[in-house]
Amino acid sequence: MLDILAITTPIFLIIGLGYLARAGDIIDQAPLQGVGTFVLYFALPALVIRALTQNPLSEVFNPHYLLAYGVGSLATFCIGLILAVGLQKKPLGTGAIQALGMSASNSGFIGYPVAAMALGPPAAVFLALNMMIENLLIIPLALILAELGQQAGNGLREALHQTLQRLIRNPVLIGLTIGGAIAASGLDLPAPLTRVIDMLASAAGPAALFVIGGSLYGLRPRGMVRDIGQITLGKLVLHPLAVLGVLLFLPQADSTLITGALLFACAPMISIYPLLGHRFGLDDIATASLMVSTLTAFVTISLTLWLVRHLSVFAVS
Repeated sequence: MLDILAITTPIFLIIGLGYLARAGDIIDQAPLQGVGTFVLYFALPALVIRALTQNPLSEVFNPHYLLAYGVGSLATFCIGLILAVGLQKKPLGTGAIQALGMSASNSGFIGYPVAAMALGPPAAVFLALNMMIENLLIIPLALILAELGQQAGNGLREALHQTLQRLIRNPVLIGLTIGGAIAASGLDLPAPLTRVIDMLASAAGPAALFVIGGSLYGLRPRGMVRDIGQITLGKLVLHPLAVLGVLLFLPQADSTLITGALLFACAPMISIYPLLGHRFGLDDIATASLMVSTLTAFVTISLTLWLVRHLSVFAVS
């Protein structure tokens, strides 16, 4: 168990440093947001570009991984939506945002650092594939449904237009496009540019974790125990089980692929979840769910790593 904690403890210690920096007034909210902007607009796109250009595109583009992680995430989203809208009779917008929290992982800020320590270089490839699923499938689907729930008069066309506008400006998708184009062309980047990309990509993990910790400072869950518990259990338990269930039915899935997908699915929800929730009047539940799931993830990720060490279908030894 100590070797498992050797992987997870540094991750959450950096999160703790970010929290203490805010609690001790070492860094204010505005500079912290600046670090988050740096990660989102520069470090993460560089990490995706590096993942796509360091290996042949045929090795990066893994249809089995995309199928398994995509189907597992979509199944989790649908279950969350049915539970909120169909059984609990909540509005469509509320159900879509809650389902988003259950099915979209914080792949860049938490999933990648954990997977990188457990698996090494393959984690960057899995990150690029996850970004495709989250940014092209799960997040747009949730936003379209949430917009439909609020814009009954404008309908699907307006919801699609607004979602497309956000996708065009998404820095991670821009990184995916650039990296994919470079990889498809077969061109080698100049050495100075490669070094710049490496430096930015290397900063993504620790900087992102520090931002997560600072963002947790001041969050207080208030009177939403059932919804918070539902979203947290959906994200940390249902989502990994759904992804794992699909993977185990694919004969082409090797142990590294299974381990990577499972570790990314075990991450808490995306860090911008409170921002998306705020747009639809759910900022309190979104921020509280982010806090609870991030803290709980220390236990669930450590447990998952312990399990994969003791099951032969996984790659961590």
